[in-house]
Order: sequence, then structure tokens, then C-alpha cells
Amino acid sequence: MTFTENRARSDLEILTDEYVTVRGNELISLRRGLITKEKFMKDAERLIISRFGKDEKEKLLREFEEYIFGYSRLSPLIDDPEVSDIRVTSHDSIRIKRLGRRMDAGISFSSGKEYRQFIDYIAAKNQVSVSNLSAIQRFTDSESHPGFILRFTVSMPIVNTYDEPYLCIRKVPKSFPLMPELIERGMLDEKCARILTLRFRMGSTLICGGNSSGKTTLLNALKETIPDDAAVMVVQQADELTTMYHPDMMFLHSVPPSAESKASYDLEHISIAGLTMDVDYFIVGEIKGAEALYILNAACTGQICAGTIHSASAMRAPDKLVDYAMYRSRYSRNELMRMMDCFKTLVFMKDYKVANVYACTGWNEERGQLEYERLV
Repeated sequence: MTFTENRARSDLEILTDEYVTVRGNELISLRRGLITKEKFMKDAERLIISRFGKDEKEKLLREFEEYIFGYSRLSPLIDDPEVSDIRVTSHDSIRIKRLGRRMDAGISFSSGKEYRQFIDYIAAKNQVSVSNLSAIQRFTDSESHPGFILRFTVSMPIVNTYDEPYLCIRKVPKSFPLMPELIERGMLDEKCARILTLRFRMGSTLICGGNSSGKTTLLNALKETIPDDAAVMVVQQADELTTMYHPDMMFLHSVPPSAESKASYDLEHISIAGLTMDVDYFIVGEIKGAEALYILNAACTGQICAGTIHSASAMRAPDKLVDYAMYRSRYSRNELMRMMDCFKTLVFMKDYKVANVYACTGWNEERGQLEYERLV
């Protein structure tokens, strides 16, 4: 690296640090749409000229624009449609999941200082604070990239074994595949698609499987098959479920507490709110807590419900949902298991494919268990 390139990089660090530590309000105003990109960059140009001189303006302004409106060194990975996940465990250790396989990203930050500055920047850009008081942060950026919603999880050194932050980014495509495309990709065949589409409209559906097995992808496609004259409520922790066509879908997401605000709304709170909004379909993006009780009660009262849940097998999924429901329930475990027969369809995903589809045939009183008939 030449002296000039090294100096330009140092100038960029100084400039971005100025915006993170001193001019953070301008980043917030930009994100909220209170000022335009043109005005923001014009102000930055004046600052660069006054601070670094006209000779550095063009190159530094171009690098600064890429940094602010992209994600610096991670931008190529975020732009790459084959990359679904990015994991940074230190400034020189960046790994990705490409087409389902984990591998080295082939890039790194120049130093721990640059990496930490990048963490501070993305936090400021997304209006969250990372500090010892808020050492674990989860947030979503649905605006920066035209093709993806970016879901971030950051943990700081105070809770890490090592002395650098951890950063995980999940990329959720904004233009998600519909059922015909999932058939083309081999997730399921046409017969299975017809069965799932019909059953999804007729009764409650639980989609289960491991991490990155395709649960959310399938649910996203299935909910687009809901008729236009039905009202749909979707509650989720992160903005992974969206709609491209349906005219009557409402989306609520959880809001975690932060150092700046005590306001928080978890999936349990927004599930209760969602059930009061006169909807025909109630969907929970990922069931992982006490919201399980509310989706179970809704399904038992005849409302069509759907959701995803982590499970190692199809038959363990009802037990998992009941475990979560017991966080807030006065029902016994046996009573909750009886109620699970209202989920008429159970789908198990594995390796981005529909592995099995089961129809619940009811509760067997003699055996004390749910019974299922395999459809696929």
C-alpha cells in the first residue's frame, strides 16, 4: 500500500469517526428521511474540503459515500445473492454461508480499530447503542439495500470471551420466491405444493426444522397464496416476512429494550394485540416463547394460524410449541397437547427441502398422544 493510499484510508477513518461520534444526528436524520442524500453528501463535501483540502476531495468523498450508503468492506458480500449469512468473529476472521456452505469470505478489516469503528458506525446508522449497558443488540436494516433486508446481531467484548465484537448478519431477500419458483428450485414438487396450498387455506399449519432449513422461505411463499379478501396479521421478531402482492396484510415486529429507551414489545405483547384486530389469518414468523400460548388459543377458537418453530424432527415440534406455551399457561401439559390437534398440518423442512408433510388426525385418548397421517 502506498503512502497516499494509507493516508486516504486514515482520512476516511477520521471522517467516519467524526460522523459517528459528533455528527450522529445527521446520520439519524438521513435514515429518517429528514434530509436527502444529496444534502447529506453536499455537507460532507464541504467538511472534507475544510478538513482535508480540495486535493483529497474526490477520492475521499467517493469512499465516504460507499461507506455511508453501503457497508464498507462487507458491501460485496451483502451484494452477492449467493451469500445468505455473514459472521465476523474478529477483524481478520470473516466467514460466510454461500449456497448453504460455510467458508472463509476472503476479506478482512485492516485492524481491530477499523472493525470497532465499523461496529460503532452500523449501530449509529441503525439508531442503536452498543456499550457495556447494551452489549447484545439485535436490529434490522430494511432500507439500505435494494435487494435484501439485513438482520444484525452484535455482541460486545464485555460478554465475549475474546476482546473484539462479534457480528452476525442474516440477509433476507426482499423479492422472495413464490411457490412456482420453489418448485423450480427443488424445494418441493407440484403435488406437494398443491397439498400445502390447499391445507394452508383450510386449517392451521406448523412448519418446523433446523437452522437455515427453509422454514421462513416456505412460509413466505405459502402466505402469498392466501385469497385477497382475507385479512392477515403477521407478527415477528425480525422483518423476514413481507408481502409482494397481498392487499390486506399487517406486519408487527418486536421492539427490544435499549439503553436509550425502556419501551419494549416482545412477541407475546404484539401477539395479544394482533388477536384483537379482526383478522382471518394469524401468522407468527418464528415461535420461540410465550407467544406460543396465544397462537395455540387462536387456532383452537377456529382462527387459521401458521408459524415456524425450530425442531429436530416433525414429531418433536408439537412438544416444543407446548413447552413455550407453558411459560404463561395455567393449562397442564396434557391439556395443551390435546389442543395441538387444531394444527391440522405439520411440515418438516430439511436441507432447504420439504422432507415430510403430516395431517393431524386428532388426539388418541387411549395412548395419550397426537396421531398423524403422512401425506408426503
